[in-house]
Amino acid sequence: MHHIYHTEGIILGSKNFGETERYYSIFTKNLGMIYASAQGVRKMSSKLRFMLQDFAYLKIDLVQGKDFWRVTNVSKTNKLEQIAKQSEHFVVFFNIARLLKRLLAGVEPNPALFLDLLNGLFILEKSETKEELHNIEVIIVLRILNNLGYIGENETLQNIIKSPFEKDLIFEVSRSRTKILSAINKALKETHL
Repeated sequence: MHHIYHTEGIILGSKNFGETERYYSIFTKNLGMIYASAQGVRKMSSKLRFMLQDFAYLKIDLVQGKDFWRVTNVSKTNKLEQIAKQSEHFVVFFNIARLLKRLLAGVEPNPALFLDLLNGLFILEKSETKEELHNIEVIIVLRILNNLGYIGENETLQNIIKSPFEKDLIFEVSRSRTKILSAINKALKETHL
């Protein structure tokens, strides 16, 4: 009998394999980044078909197999559903998902990063202007890099990294955007990914 893991997760991407299966990249709250399959999910009769969508935030039940994880059940959280419906917001979410897939390897829980990301995405979903969108993306990327240990002790960035992720923080980014982008580019270069 396999142990069933219950967690929350954000599907960062997926690809088809086999006749009816799909393989998912999922950043989870309790397990970190995992790769999981869902058997029969592409069949019209599948219960999971409409819930297991890219960029969905779900409650997920997983079983660890010999080579990879398997999704056994999912339920909606009814959160982050508007991002995919707004093209400019979706582009930001897509870029963040691509960065996470690049930086996160293996099963290693990082609940602080997961909660930080979730807070950022909730704010992203409600953003109203292009400038807000760009600033939120900068904050989320900076915090991802910080949570993964790529940002050192930088006094200019500490407030943006440590402050609660709230709307006021978005305006602070506008004032020191050049320095923040420089730090992000430097950190990304140092990852060698």
